[in-house]
Amino acid sequence: FIGAGFTDIHAVLPFLNILIFVALAVAVLAVINIFKSNNRLIALALGSYVLISVLGSWAYPAILQKFVVLPNELVKETPYMEHNIAATRKAFALDTVIERDITGETTITMDDINNNRSTIKNVRLWDREPLLDTFSQLQEIRTYYDFVSIDNDRYQLNGDYRQVLLSPRELNSASLPQRTFINERLTFTHGFGLTLSPVNEVTPEGLPVLLVKDLPPSSNIESLAISRPEIYYGELASDWVTVNTKTKEFNYPSGEENVFTNYEGSGGVAIKSFFRKAMFALKFGSLKIFLSDDITFDSRIMYYRNIEERVKRVLPFLSMDSDPYMVVTKEGKLKWIYDAYTTSNRYPYAELVDDTFSALPGKRINYIKNSVKIVIDAYDGRMEFYIADPDDPIIKTYAKIFRGQFLPLEEMSEDLRAHIRYPEDLFAYQTRLYTIYHMDEAQIFYNKEDQWQIPIIASGEQPRLPTSDAAVTGGQADPIMRHMIMKLPGEKREEFILMIPFTPHGKDNLSAWMVARNDGEFYGQLMVYRFPKQKLIFGPKQITNRINQDADISRQISLWDQRGSEVIRGSLLVIPIEESLIYIQPIYLRAEGGKIPELKRVIVAYENRIAMEETLDATLEKIFSGRVAQDEEITTEAVPSAEPPVDANLSQQAKNYFDDAMEAQRRGDWTSYGREIKKLEEVLKKMK
Repeated sequence: FIGAGFTDIHAVLPFLNILIFVALAVAVLAVINIFKSNNRLIALALGSYVLISVLGSWAYPAILQKFVVLPNELVKETPYMEHNIAATRKAFALDTVIERDITGETTITMDDINNNRSTIKNVRLWDREPLLDTFSQLQEIRTYYDFVSIDNDRYQLNGDYRQVLLSPRELNSASLPQRTFINERLTFTHGFGLTLSPVNEVTPEGLPVLLVKDLPPSSNIESLAISRPEIYYGELASDWVTVNTKTKEFNYPSGEENVFTNYEGSGGVAIKSFFRKAMFALKFGSLKIFLSDDITFDSRIMYYRNIEERVKRVLPFLSMDSDPYMVVTKEGKLKWIYDAYTTSNRYPYAELVDDTFSALPGKRINYIKNSVKIVIDAYDGRMEFYIADPDDPIIKTYAKIFRGQFLPLEEMSEDLRAHIRYPEDLFAYQTRLYTIYHMDEAQIFYNKEDQWQIPIIASGEQPRLPTSDAAVTGGQADPIMRHMIMKLPGEKREEFILMIPFTPHGKDNLSAWMVARNDGEFYGQLMVYRFPKQKLIFGPKQITNRINQDADISRQISLWDQRGSEVIRGSLLVIPIEESLIYIQPIYLRAEGGKIPELKRVIVAYENRIAMEETLDATLEKIFSGRVAQDEEITTEAVPSAEPPVDANLSQQAKNYFDDAMEAQRRGDWTSYGREIKKLEEVLKKMK
């Protein structure tokens, strides 16, 4: 553990105090020695200092540690372990975690599924990377637009609380067909709009249903109407541009024509004079700024447009989260929300962990608070800073230094506050430490008898596209940290939470799961739901192994592989229902040489039951032997399929012929086997 222990307090510290007086004595003797004819006094003094230093810093502590502490380590170190436990829990806000025990014995029925309908209809069937590929193919519209990331959020859609995935459509100047000064700096200046999809809705062709799409962005849901779709400041924007010039500023394509615009905001810096024009030419190393007749005194030049760079220029003393996200406000404006942290490595006794925010290797921290939430207007770049943790002494100090710059979170508009999220980076720190520091009794902590771990499904066990969710582990595995809408045990309504499961150290069964609440008065509250130790609850890795061993699922995947399609297994989702769990995994199919993954099947696992059907509802009905209650769906126009759907009858015929061939193979009837394979081949040709 970190911090002073028994030996430090009873050996090292006393000798350090003694050395203070010895050093003073050496100084006095050195002065006296000036008046002596020899150096005996100074030699004696220095020798004593060196001897005491060696005894105090090495010999005596080593003897005390070996013969006093180690034989009775638990008793001797208990007070100091308690300091470490208390300090670490305080420094990482683990002391506020609310723990609840659940039985894990609740048998889920179809009634439970229907009573948790909001949870089921917000199950995230679209992984970030497959969805990003689909957005890119269907909605980039032009080669110079890029979808950089997928953001997780929730909105009220026609009175329904829904989880959505959205991606801003940003301009990538490097992809312009003609990269000239006028094109890059004056004409193509901004991205435009976004694409938004509910996490669980799928068209008959296996593509996402788009609630916001096209150029200009359109939606038949009033709360998603966008009135100011231009994105001048974003994750991709990095180069300077000039607006309000004599050159027409491109806004968006419309059929064979282009629509142009004039900038109406206050972003950037006004040119105003020849002197400023010359200074900007010098700053950006471009004489064309000064010589161009298109750039007038009324023009405005925008720079530091990348939101990460922009924020760090203003708040270099804060660490930034790795995932800023965009919000559509009620006024139809696009704004970024960015989480910032205060950190330190000087919190006494608290455990040190690697600083993932720093580019410096080996830097560590033992204190972190999500102290600030930053709102950035995508149109004019205006930034607002809100104190999210008023009890943090570091941000309180900065707020006194920069008076009036940091606002109370209560002053953020209700519209934006409805979209603040508990940061994944902070949650990753907390959950990693909580695997050990949930043990708050020194004896249990010392023996590590109840240590947990975060279950990780290795990429080799679960073939899938890499996602940004895997950033915690360097993209090599899936740590199963997910945002979701669900009803927590004992609560009356669904809410947006961030959730992660725990398994015992070295074991695969589930021991607990932890959530960070995001909504309203409960924002920031951490809760842990613990299963009984004597109860076996299947963990993610065990479920993955059982899915891999299921004959029907393996047969279907083999059939797709024979057709040359790429099968992509999505993230395994852990979905708490009442006091039990179900596991859900989407299966995507991408045609050979194609770039658009289509959602083709959904796997559900519950206890010893596993099923795979075309939709989540159909799979749940097969598992729980009932009918999933339907509610009014959000009306929206389906996205046209990029590839024609496969005839369902042909698919069933192919499956039947394949099953018959496998049965003939088991009987050793090779004549029948060859006949069925021939029939299968003919059907597959028709399906191409």
